[in-house]
Amino acid sequence: MGGPKDEAAVAAALDALFAQRGAETVSPPMILPADPYLDTAGEALRRRIFLTRGEGGENLCLRPDFTIPVCIDHIAHGTALPKRYSYRGLVFRQRADGPAEFVQAGIEDLGEENRAEADARALADALAGLSAAGVDPARLDIVLGDQGLFEAFLRALGLPEGWQRRLIRTFGHDGQLKAALAALSKGGAGTLDGLDDDLLDLARDREEGALIRLIAARMEAAGLPPHSGRSPGEVASRLIEKVAVAEARLGDAALALLEDFLGVDCSLSEAGDRLAELAASAGLELGRALTGFETRNLALQAAGVDLATVTYRAAFGRPIDYYTGLVFEARAPGSGDPLAGGGRYDRLLTILGATAPIPAVGFSLWLDRMAGFREGAKE
Repeated sequence: MGGPKDEAAVAAALDALFAQRGAETVSPPMILPADPYLDTAGEALRRRIFLTRGEGGENLCLRPDFTIPVCIDHIAHGTALPKRYSYRGLVFRQRADGPAEFVQAGIEDLGEENRAEADARALADALAGLSAAGVDPARLDIVLGDQGLFEAFLRALGLPEGWQRRLIRTFGHDGQLKAALAALSKGGAGTLDGLDDDLLDLARDREEGALIRLIAARMEAAGLPPHSGRSPGEVASRLIEKVAVAEARLGDAALALLEDFLGVDCSLSEAGDRLAELAASAGLELGRALTGFETRNLALQAAGVDLATVTYRAAFGRPIDYYTGLVFEARAPGSGDPLAGGGRYDRLLTILGATAPIPAVGFSLWLDRMAGFREGAKE
C-alpha cells in the first residue's frame, strides 16, 4: 500500500464521507463465531476462512468480512430501522495472489424499504468512496448484475424449482453456470455415475431424513470433523436436487431463451429496453422484477450515477451465497479483482436470527487494491 501519510489521508477521507452519509461507525471483533459464515457465505468464501477452536470446542474464525458481524450485532441490539453502519478495518482471507490480511471499508444499509433508492445509494456511495480515496471511477470498469431479475426470468420460463435452485446457486460462477446449463440441456447422462445405490435410491425418493442420517453416519465413519465441509443436511439437499435435475432435461427452446437472457451485456442506459424486448418477443412476464429494474435506474440517475458509464451484464453475479438482488463491482480495466463491490442481501438477516425480514444492501472498498491502483497511475 502507499505510505503512512497516504493511508492516514485516505482513512480520514473515508471516515468523513461515511459520517456525512449518516452511517454509525462500528468495529466488530476480529475473532468471530465461524458457523454463520460456514452456513451462509458459500463455498467461495468458506474455503478462504481461517478457522480455529474456542476453549469450549466452538468453531471460531478470524474476521473474513464485515457484513455478517454487522448484521449479527444489529440483531442482538434490536436497533430501530432504517439504520446505516460504516466500518474500516482488517479482514482475513486465504489468498494465493496477495496478503492474507488487508483493510476493507464500507457501509451496510439495513431496513430501508425503498429498495431502489437504497440500491442506488449503495452504488453512488461506493463510487464516492473511490473518489475520496483518490481513485477516479471514470478510469474503472463498473459492472452491475441483478440476481433477482435472473430468478424472475427462471420463474417466467416455468423451470422446475430444483432446476431454478441449481442455476441460482451457480449465479456469479461463470464456469459452474455454463456447466449447469450444459448438463440441463443433456439430461442426466453420466452425471450420476459412481453414486452409491443406497444414496441414489433415497435421493430419488426424496427421503431427506433418512438420507441425512446415512450421510452423517458415513462422514462420522470417515473421521470427518464437523464443518470440515458441507453439513449432512446441505449434502442431502444438494444430492436430492442433483438427482432430480439429472433425471430431467431442459428443452431446446427454454435453453435458447435463457442463453439469450444471459447474453445481454450492454450499457445500463440501454439495458431496460433490451430486457423488455427480449421478454416481449418470448412472451415472458417479468412483471415487478423488470419494473424494479427500471425504477432503480431512475434512482441511480437521481443519485448522480451516469447509466452510460455502467455496464449491465445479465450473467454477472458475485460468488457469495447471501446476495439476492443488485450486485456490482468496480475494477481496474483488464482486472478481475474489484476495488469496490457490493449488493443486496434481503434474506441474510432472517437466516442470522432476525424475527422479521429486513431489507439490506451494502458495499466494501478494498483499500490495498485501491492503493495499488493509485501507485500504478503515478508510474
